[in-house]
Amino acid sequence: MDGNAPDPKYWEKMRLVAEVLKAVEGPIYIATHVDPDGDAIGSSLGLYRALKALGKDARWVAEPPRFLRFLPKEEEYSDPVEKLPVGATLVALDSAEASRVVGVPVEGFVINIDHHGTNPRFGHIAVVDPSKAATAQMVKDLIDLLGVEWTAEIATPVLTGILTDTGNFRFANTSPEVLRVAAELVGYGVKLAELTDRLQFRPPSYFRLMGQVLSTVAFHFGGLLVTAHLPEEAKREEEDSDDFVGLIRYVEGSVVSAFLRKREEGVK
Repeated sequence: MDGNAPDPKYWEKMRLVAEVLKAVEGPIYIATHVDPDGDAIGSSLGLYRALKALGKDARWVAEPPRFLRFLPKEEEYSDPVEKLPVGATLVALDSAEASRVVGVPVEGFVINIDHHGTNPRFGHIAVVDPSKAATAQMVKDLIDLLGVEWTAEIATPVLTGILTDTGNFRFANTSPEVLRVAAELVGYGVKLAELTDRLQFRPPSYFRLMGQVLSTVAFHFGGLLVTAHLPEEAKREEEDSDDFVGLIRYVEGSVVSAFLRKREEGVK
């Protein structure tokens, strides 16, 4: 099967996930990938809140980047664990590889929900559909199947995931379907203007760092490839650089843009 094709059994699998989660009596850990983006945080926090609304022992294990820390409440965080308790269920969201899941070990009963076509379908139940614009869009379907009453508190992080992975509906993955889903979420009470403003807020250090990063911009292969990197002396402010690839995405004549950061394990 083409790894990038829509999953013909998408709804069958998602209904199974909903039934499993409704039947679970033990703890449900919700985790996502290392260096989480808006889709990772939005989809996981939205599902966490929906499961809590069902009375489940849900535990959200994630560390949002600074620009998303307005979404969770302090009491919603759970500490990372090295081993899951007996009877635990793990829901891994938006993680294209099991090795990228952070904060919890990939063990116990594992549910894998993701929209990346490269996902190897790890876990006991894997719902992977690259035709979806965001994992948050898939979580919206799951929450519908769970029968949870939608509130603005649940809808806001879910819409955040969709907004960030579609570039505020500017990317090619913005389909009529995802626009309908977004409109439905706004109908549940999301304050769209306030949310989009909050997603753009950055600290002063971000703008200082932006100047340093822009000074590294280079053009390759006649301008087809554009690169920028995080200067070594700016590494202490690395967290502020999470979305800098967007600075060079729209260079006229370019085909590929890359923002490089040096890590202990290599270059990202």
